[in-house]
Amino acid sequence: FMPQCIPLLDGDTLRRWSCLSYQELVKEICSLFITAELVPRSVLDDLIDRAFSRFRHKDVVHLSRLKDGLNVLELWHGVTYAFKDLSLSCTGQFLQYFLEKKQKHITILVGTSGDTGSSAIESVRGQKNMDIFVLLPKGFCTQIQELQMTTVIEDNVHVFAAHGNSDEIDEPIKELFADADFARKYNLMSLNSVNWSRIMVQIAHHFYAYFQCAPSLDTTPLPVVEIVVPTGGGGNITAGCIAQKMGLPIRLVAAVNSNDIVHRTIQHGDFSLLESVKATLASAMDIQEPYNVERILWLLSGSNSRLTKTLMERFSASKSLKLPEDLHRKLSETLGSCSASDEDIVRAMQRSWEENRYLLCPHSAVAAHHHYSQPDGACLHQKFSCFSFLFSTPRCCLAPASAAKFQDALLQAGLVPQLPPEITALTAMETRSTPLERGQDWARVLREQIEATAQQ
Repeated sequence: FMPQCIPLLDGDTLRRWSCLSYQELVKEICSLFITAELVPRSVLDDLIDRAFSRFRHKDVVHLSRLKDGLNVLELWHGVTYAFKDLSLSCTGQFLQYFLEKKQKHITILVGTSGDTGSSAIESVRGQKNMDIFVLLPKGFCTQIQELQMTTVIEDNVHVFAAHGNSDEIDEPIKELFADADFARKYNLMSLNSVNWSRIMVQIAHHFYAYFQCAPSLDTTPLPVVEIVVPTGGGGNITAGCIAQKMGLPIRLVAAVNSNDIVHRTIQHGDFSLLESVKATLASAMDIQEPYNVERILWLLSGSNSRLTKTLMERFSASKSLKLPEDLHRKLSETLGSCSASDEDIVRAMQRSWEENRYLLCPHSAVAAHHHYSQPDGACLHQKFSCFSFLFSTPRCCLAPASAAKFQDALLQAGLVPQLPPEITALTAMETRSTPLERGQDWARVLREQIEATAQQ
């Protein structure tokens, strides 16, 4: 789903919004897409306040200004220490509001490459009118990510540990959604970033990053800020493209790991799969089929649904697609991109620690690698880093997760993990999950479990 039209904001509105907190920005942005008839504004504000009530930082998100002009927007101060807490906590509140209003029960299906599952679980745990079924790729998540899912012992939480990669666990979910009768009978829905609500909330990241990093809004035209987005499924970068369409003067860079389909698509128009998913230190981005690319192509094609559908059907059939020249040109004008190897990730983590005593998670390090690769990011003296806008376009790197969740990556970089007590406690907690072995019909197992749960 995408909105039929995207509101265009003028300079006066942007200047007015520049004084807002992150929480207030989320309210303003959501109110542009959610009418007062659907959710009264006072109720919407209350739902968003409730969504952020469990966040550890008073500002919900926080910008760390580091040496050499490196600005890191920490999006990970929620319950699970990942950026997905921001959008999913709001989505959970919106869901609860509508379900109570309609006296309805839903079944949520989520495939996770690491953080989505735990954030989705936390957003709906214990709720009586929804059951959540989460598939995680066994061995492809960190131990902490897995424990954040398997230690939630609630009647409405059902976790499956599948012996496959992130793309493979999406297949049984797609199969169940494709069964229209089954999907209708059990009110199936998704909390992956295919869900528009998540994209909507994530638009606020880009506005907040811009207002925090723009040198001054007194000029005309407004200054440009570059935002570097660690990219897996592409939800965050899609939100950035929508922010651009709304009139926010940002330059976007999609930063990927060795699973570089987004990078190849932007640089060469080559939207095609490699032979297999590569396991990297930035494990949540180990994705070969970034489904939000479809949204970006739709935006850039002038909302041409027919063209977008044709292109995605072609990709689905052959797993290879060469973008039309005009569409590729628009894509490369809209987005920059870079790819980081595990060696690049380690070097960025080490440099951040050496210069700032600041630990980056491997996904955040993919964005920092791009910053450190730029001449302006590499040569600015610390004394002048706060005046970087005098030398270049200000840059903000989005940090999707806390380094505490990625102990193995830190150790590979020769760094010492700093674990908060909430994460340390996970190893002593009871766990519960259902294994999905290779050779099993995962869709059938899921289907039977959903039917059994509904009967209970």
